Amino acid sequence: MVHAEDLKRRAAAAALEYVTDGMRVGLGTGSTARHFVELLAEKVYAGLKVICVPTSEQTLAQAVELGVPIATLDEVGELDLCVDGADEVGPGLALVKGGGGALLREKIVARAAKEMVVIADSTKKVGVLGRFPLPIEIVDFGAVSIARSLEEAIRSAGCVGELRPRRDRDGHPFITDHGHVLLDAHLGRIPDPAALASAISEVPGVVEHGLFIGLASRAVLAGAEGIVVLDRQS
Repeated sequence: MVHAEDLKRRAAAAALEYVTDGMRVGLGTGSTARHFVELLAEKVYAGLKVICVPTSEQTLAQAVELGVPIATLDEVGELDLCVDGADEVGPGLALVKGGGGALLREKIVARAAKEMVVIADSTKKVGVLGRFPLPIEIVDFGAVSIARSLEEAIRSAGCVGELRPRRDRDGHPFITDHGHVLLDAHLGRIPDPAALASAISEVPGVVEHGLFIGLASRAVLAGAEGIVVLDRQS
């Protein structure tokens, strides 16, 4: 049986084929993206010339430690490529992301890239999104009121579930890199991701949500049988 971490690394290695000399690359956050940064650093050491924009303080620290050249998004402007993981990959490459809490920067970087490549093990591919809790980043002012409005918005989009504040390992409220708090929507099933994304975005106090729709151009999935590459029309 192939270990999940081995599959993540295989997907990350396969995605390196899309990185060419001189590219400006967005670096994702999470366990699979961490493998990609490690493998990219080996290419950089061997002479590959890239400039990278990390999507979290965690990824920034890793890139600096490994000697990957980094810059801010404002410094480089448009990116050629963004490589990031996903918690779920659904039809049309609609994604649930943000399990690591970096969804805001991840979405900004993905939007700034000409192409977004998702890397994951094959278990992340689903027929319907929603099994993985959907992260929603909100301001802390009026958090109870915001949560109440979100519950109504979620119901209006045909979803049923529970909103839970995310906690860190010490039991404290999880705080994002930008000082916001996270709610995780445990929905089980999202029949219309676009409708839910729109409903959530209309709630005052919502900073961002973990539905990434129309951003990924391809997904590189690693399974026991090998690598499968999906495009948005797959």
